Amino acid sequence: MLSQRLEQLAQSDVTQTLQAIRRGIEKESLRIDQEGRLSQQSHPKGLGSALTHPAITTDYSEALIEFITPVSDSIDASLASLADAHKFAFGQMNGEQFWPMSMPCYVEDEGQIPIAQYGSSNIAQMKTIYRKGLHSRYGSMMQVIAGVHYNFSMPDAFWPVWQDILGQQQMDAAEFRSEHYMGLLRNYYRYAWVIPFLFGASPALCGSFLQGREHNLPFEKLGKGTLYLPYATSLRMSDLGYTNSSQSQLYVCHNTLTDYVSCLQSAISTPSDDFAKLGIKDADGQYRQLNANVLQIENELYSPIRPKRVAQSGETPTQALRRAGVEYVEVRSLDVNPFSPVGVDKLTVAFIDLLLCLCLLEESGPRDPDDQQRARENMIKVVLEGRKPGLMLERRNGPVSLRQWGEDIVEQLRPIAKLLDQGQRHNTYQQALAAQLRRFQQPELTTSGRLIEQLIKSNMDNGQFGLHLASQYKKLLTSVPYQQSDDGYWQNLAAQSLQQQREMEQQVQPSLDDFLADYFARNGQPFSL
Repeated sequence: MLSQRLEQLAQSDVTQTLQAIRRGIEKESLRIDQEGRLSQQSHPKGLGSALTHPAITTDYSEALIEFITPVSDSIDASLASLADAHKFAFGQMNGEQFWPMSMPCYVEDEGQIPIAQYGSSNIAQMKTIYRKGLHSRYGSMMQVIAGVHYNFSMPDAFWPVWQDILGQQQMDAAEFRSEHYMGLLRNYYRYAWVIPFLFGASPALCGSFLQGREHNLPFEKLGKGTLYLPYATSLRMSDLGYTNSSQSQLYVCHNTLTDYVSCLQSAISTPSDDFAKLGIKDADGQYRQLNANVLQIENELYSPIRPKRVAQSGETPTQALRRAGVEYVEVRSLDVNPFSPVGVDKLTVAFIDLLLCLCLLEESGPRDPDDQQRARENMIKVVLEGRKPGLMLERRNGPVSLRQWGEDIVEQLRPIAKLLDQGQRHNTYQQALAAQLRRFQQPELTTSGRLIEQLIKSNMDNGQFGLHLASQYKKLLTSVPYQQSDDGYWQNLAAQSLQQQREMEQQVQPSLDDFLADYFARNGQPFSL
């Protein structure tokens, strides 16, 4: 079936229908001082407003910068934009550097982690309160884990061709697009273990991350205070990190967009007894969290991939999806690559393109709780012991070795890689595929394998190695010229964002309580203090 579909796609103008994949990269980085400690400084004013800047903002913490590239159909352009943003940022940071890993640097006390501030407008205060809620619910340490988010969409020219191939011309175009993006999500969950196996870069962590936290993992010690699991790939994606164990029983259905939105709506509308105990406000009347529901807002759902649409002003993510359907998908399971100055490289991006194309083009049946549980167990195995020799995973039709399944996936991807390389100067996609095949066959070549080998060989802990890389990358990125822009471009963006924030703050606004009540009412969500 897949081969027939690819043959029909090959007869189209592949430069328009396949090769013009649109992508955007969001890369998070902790700011650190010259000793490798978490920055205690506010978001540098020279970078502009974290609330309104289109390319440089913050995530959970003031110290956790997030770089956002424009949407592009060129991998090189996306990576160049990322490099330019880093170069400009270094010039505004008063000697600080970027921590080049996903798991955080040494943090003596999570009380030292400054929550992000966005100004005095109601929307700015809401963003900070949401983050206070994350602190109250899960602690701050988990929130300063960094990652790379990859936004992916097929070109507009692809969709009518794909509708013709599948014989579904009678469907509404937006409905058809949403249905097949949801199919992509269902298939992605089945293959989700592939990303941490190949590109996971957090097999070790600083012991300070576990202070006050219970776990039963058999860590080994390295250097002064680094803990690691010998075969781990991505502790960020384990229950210690990005995958939130408190949400493990939350079932979100991906069989249709309506099902997905309904499940999400239920989670953000259902009261939680545990979170109610925290209180919405403290004794001084200051917000501790936005509400006491299972999720405060949609963004609190921890998931390796999400269906997305750019929201209009005042619109929630679920409202945007209900209004016009899925516009793109956001892959959230990629660790920061410590061997790249900007945290991600070209062959990684190319492979993710290939995998997402497979997930979209391959038949995708419904996903039930058994399917979800199987995918979760495969993910747990891979993030904790993915490089273990002979590791077995579960496919729908029974057990299979990780290596065999990986080799099978590579074979499925070969014709897609040839189509994406067709007529191009460089066979980037076929090179990416060859590189990942070697990793399935020799797990020591994976990013986690390379990192753990380097740490053990040098008897260097995470902190020393991370600081060494941070210094190297700062020197490199500040010494090379801008690739797409200049200082003036970034200074103008910063100034415009600060002006936009001032204008928002000068507008007459309702009280914060009224603003929040209106925000949640528009999403059909009860609001009570």
